[in-house]
Amino acid sequence: ANYGPNPICKGCLSCSKDNGCIRCQHKLFFFLRREGMRQFGECLHSCPSGYYGLRTPDMNRCSRCRIENCDSCFSRDFCTKCKSGFYSHRGRCFRGCPAGFAPLEELMECVEGCEVGQWSEWGTCSRNNKTCGFKWGLETRTRQIVKKPAKDTIPCPTIAESRRCKMAMRHCPGGKWRRPAKTKDKKKKKKNLMERAQKQHSIFLATDKTSQ
Repeated sequence: ANYGPNPICKGCLSCSKDNGCIRCQHKLFFFLRREGMRQFGECLHSCPSGYYGLRTPDMNRCSRCRIENCDSCFSRDFCTKCKSGFYSHRGRCFRGCPAGFAPLEELMECVEGCEVGQWSEWGTCSRNNKTCGFKWGLETRTRQIVKKPAKDTIPCPTIAESRRCKMAMRHCPGGKWRRPAKTKDKKKKKKNLMERAQKQHSIFLATDKTSQ
């Protein structure tokens, strides 16, 4: 503040060259500004960021917000606007919203989110709507939406999920049993080896007979 020969103390009822405003006019708020080691009083229509207006019979004052990460507050313990990157929720500021609440980005507020119930038991293992005929299938479990979110733009958590499972019955009862391809190959190789062995044995017997 520049006081000069004629001190400028806007809104003051009393003013000091060294300390600025000491008392303010009615309806204005007294704010004690600090600059390094120096401090001086000002009379303001509204309190600066991080402060709220406290009205008293003696004199209205700007009181500091006591809420962490609060930019402006309604009272000592109720924040109306949080600092950048923080969400407002019931007068407090949070980096992330509490459980059961979802962040509303456009207002940086926490609103009632989507509530879901408990997971059901895993369902029957199946594949292509069949519970047999395959080695592997999928089993699914679900949960219900207990409470819809306050805003349609807020998504609900997943209410169904599936996982890979091994079927209890690989072959369907009464169905035609088919040997797996790998087993066929093994049997075929074994058969060829047996035929070759029998052929070699026949040649050996014939040669041995001729030599006699």
